[in-house]
Amino acid sequence: MALPTESEIARYREDGAICLRGAFSLDWIERLRAAVDADMASPGPMVRLNTPAGAPGLFFVDFQLWQRHDAARAFVHDSPAKDIAARLMGSREVVYYHDHLLVKEPGTQERTPWHHDQPYYPIDGEQIVSLWLPLDPVDRATCVEYVRGSHRWGRWFQPKFFKQGGVDLNVQDPRFEPLPDLDAERGAHEFLAWDMEPGDVIAFHALTLHGASGNRSASRRRRAWATRWCGDDARYAQRLGQVSPPLEGHGLKPGDRLECAMFPKVLG
Repeated sequence: MALPTESEIARYREDGAICLRGAFSLDWIERLRAAVDADMASPGPMVRLNTPAGAPGLFFVDFQLWQRHDAARAFVHDSPAKDIAARLMGSREVVYYHDHLLVKEPGTQERTPWHHDQPYYPIDGEQIVSLWLPLDPVDRATCVEYVRGSHRWGRWFQPKFFKQGGVDLNVQDPRFEPLPDLDAERGAHEFLAWDMEPGDVIAFHALTLHGASGNRSASRRRRAWATRWCGDDARYAQRLGQVSPPLEGHGLKPGDRLECAMFPKVLG
């Protein structure tokens, strides 16, 4: 198992996003492809279809595959993912938060709007990392783009729905501010994206701004499964209004460590 090197850890912490080459075996990729296709045939209760009826392609979104599919559950507990997350976060313990499936079939026009993840979550803390794992080859034009170093701006932006033209979620927090027009500001920032093969993964901080185009390919699918991992300093935080995904019934109170049956400790 090849864990992130010291130089990769330093680059992740400086840039807020890094592509780790060959982090997962093709056996994991094949097992997860089968789980994703099974989930699309029989989705979970939080499924979202973000492509309007009659529009080309399909932007399919679902959550919590690990609760319904053996391969996804095995990935959480048995793959190198938890060890990769621990190294990058500098954490002794790792708690699994949730997973997020994003499939863009060929010809899908809908983009993933600019956002960063932590304002969607009822979690405070610095040690939160996502692993964005494509299950198909991805070229740079279709890859998620990350604003280099944006996790270190000290700013939290109002979360938005991925559908409905990017309407704000109803979340009240004095830290949240309107999201700048990053496309209009492209000359002021450095954007990170990569050509990727199955087995490569992008690790990114929960406050790193990112977004993605539609799938411009006429033939290639873009199945990507993002998993969220939390470290020693993560604490449950009450948010007034909506959170996404709306995971309920965990029994946590503000200030509690993020560890329970819904968010299992997988390392430490």
